[in-house]
Amino acid sequence: MWKFIRILVSGFIAVETFLGTVSNGVSSENVTMPEVTTGDYTQYVDLFTGTGGIPWTCGMLSPAACAPFGTVRLGPDTSFVGGAFVLKTNTSGYYYENAHIKGFSHSRLSGTGATDYGIFRVTPTVGDKKADVIPFSHKNETAAVGYYAVYLKTLGCLAEMTADEHTGVHRYTFNHSKDARLSLDVTSAAGDNGCTDGFASFDEETGLLTGGAVLRAVFSERYDGLPVYFAAKANKPIKSCEITGDETNLVADINFGSLENESVELKVAISFVSVENAKYNLENETKDIDFDKVREKTLENWENHLSNIKIESTDTEIKRIFYTALYHTMIMPTNFTDLNGEYLGFDKKVHIADGYTYRTDMSLWDTCRNTHSLYMLIEPDVQNDCLKSLVEMAETGGTLPRWPMGAGYAGSMIGDPANIVITESYLKNYRDFDVETAYEYMKKASDSKLEKAGREYADAYNEYGYVPNDIEGVDDSVSHTLEYAWYDGALSTLASALGKTEDAEKYAEKSTYYKNIFDDETKYFRAKNKDGGFDSNFKTNINSYFGLGFLDKYVGCYCEGSAQHWRYSVMQDIDGMIDLFGSEEYFVSELEKFMEDAAPKRANWNPGAGYWIGNQHDIHTPYLFNNAGRRDLTQKWVRWTLKNRFSTDIDGLDGNDDGGTISAWYVFSSMGFYPLAGTDKYWLGSPNIDSAEIALHNGKTLKISTVNQSDKNIYVEKVTFNGKKLEDIYITHNELMQGGELIFTMSDESK
Repeated sequence: MWKFIRILVSGFIAVETFLGTVSNGVSSENVTMPEVTTGDYTQYVDLFTGTGGIPWTCGMLSPAACAPFGTVRLGPDTSFVGGAFVLKTNTSGYYYENAHIKGFSHSRLSGTGATDYGIFRVTPTVGDKKADVIPFSHKNETAAVGYYAVYLKTLGCLAEMTADEHTGVHRYTFNHSKDARLSLDVTSAAGDNGCTDGFASFDEETGLLTGGAVLRAVFSERYDGLPVYFAAKANKPIKSCEITGDETNLVADINFGSLENESVELKVAISFVSVENAKYNLENETKDIDFDKVREKTLENWENHLSNIKIESTDTEIKRIFYTALYHTMIMPTNFTDLNGEYLGFDKKVHIADGYTYRTDMSLWDTCRNTHSLYMLIEPDVQNDCLKSLVEMAETGGTLPRWPMGAGYAGSMIGDPANIVITESYLKNYRDFDVETAYEYMKKASDSKLEKAGREYADAYNEYGYVPNDIEGVDDSVSHTLEYAWYDGALSTLASALGKTEDAEKYAEKSTYYKNIFDDETKYFRAKNKDGGFDSNFKTNINSYFGLGFLDKYVGCYCEGSAQHWRYSVMQDIDGMIDLFGSEEYFVSELEKFMEDAAPKRANWNPGAGYWIGNQHDIHTPYLFNNAGRRDLTQKWVRWTLKNRFSTDIDGLDGNDDGGTISAWYVFSSMGFYPLAGTDKYWLGSPNIDSAEIALHNGKTLKISTVNQSDKNIYVEKVTFNGKKLEDIYITHNELMQGGELIFTMSDESK
């Protein structure tokens, strides 16, 4: 059956690509595309990485133009032939296998499994031709950091995009004498979603077009919609602007008249507060700056951020993968704060961010595992923003979020992963936020079921010491139990750091509840019923990711994975988990089987039940060999993963990037260390680069050097830090923050 599904999906893609590239003569004319300037680090970023491949293992990434951690992500929204929606392809709006463009919208989520944003889509057209999907060819397409361009032959139009924090800047060059027109869809949304309450007005005297709508897409609809507003202005006179439709289908048709071989620029600023704020953002962010100047400004901004880590490698492909990955970690969290400091809170009221930038769109269930750890090293302002924003979300919304999107609780995934981010931040000396308030909200989520987020089965977990599989409406009972125990471990750690001894003991006990669902006979975590017996339906190698109903009885207790994927998900008590296996030797043998059972190739149509870095709950597993006395196997499998599961191809990631999580794995692992999430520790691994310099946020520099590093020399003979040999499997955050030099001496033989 899986073979049939693969053939069917491949057939859809092949037909679309063929029809798109031959229809209307698109492939018959190749155009010389503009040369794109890049810098020392941006030159290595490939914006098409992770934009294609098998739909359900697509990286869900986009070549949209954006500033680091910005508000606007301006880029193409693609579709199948005629705009038909055949299957879920890429939730970011752009799927490389598509050959038609619907237009260019101003926002999107990065790397997620949810289709949202896609607001204020602009589509060029000419003469009296109605704006519609447009065929295009990748031969006439280019993208670089902060820039996207495509030549649309059927319109004779070169479309170029760039962006600042809050403003998207379009440039269209038409090569004929027909009227040049831009259609701005006020009520557009990603995928087959939509908007309500659309409105727009055009001021003929000033040439300013303004409007807004309430976005109702996959996440935003969960909290009754996200209001969003825009202000747009062109650099050429507008012949006419006709606004047609209703509040759910509203379009502004902007006619410039004939612009043969001329360019027109359109700036579109957005706000989630008001039209007035959108106007303020427009007037103050890019005033008197044209397309090229905005592009230069954004490029410089990206260069500054990417230069926080300077690597050297004789393998150019490794540098491309590395800086592409680092770039992807810096797209979200989103700047949700207007230039005047205002933002829309979870209570749908306007607030002021005093001394920080309020941020949202945090894929916390994923990014808590490594991406925020990266920010703690090189992006302190962003991390501080996130911590303060999380507390504000709890204060205005009632509880800490697990997937904050826009101005509300998306509620995606399970548990309360904010615990991991908050605890780890505090341990790493991030103290400029209200940790006591955060702590109280963390306690509430552990102690009882909350309305908007938190633990869906908190009451049952607290009563039974696990989430029973036979309570009404339960899903993912095993995964919930394991995650809750992890989050309680973080809560206990924070309580201890805050001097709350009694609480620390209470939550430390709850963090061991994972043991209550471990089956000593099979050595797996299994679904357990209220009577204390294990559910009889059990298979180790079925992946719930496919969501086939008739398999639910076997995998309905596991979230996005298999029994094997969840077998090693005890980050808070690794030694205790290993003890459950009976011996380190047995644990190692089973973990190695799991690694060897990985899919035969990257982004495989069937991710399988073995190691799959494309999903988050098992991405740390290669590092667990360290804890069982087999550092050599950690080194072996880390290097295998770096080499076999990453590239700069369109399927260059093994699954959804989820806000930069998969990318952050590469960034850390290629440098030879990886965070144990929720702690101040980093595992030591096996770097694949020659050297790196990390600009630490305290002003010091951490240099990483390798001796004898090569594709063959994957094993670590010794590690020294500032001249002292490291004997432990970990290095701490405080040690790294001292700066200095971490040297890996490599060998082709395991030690």
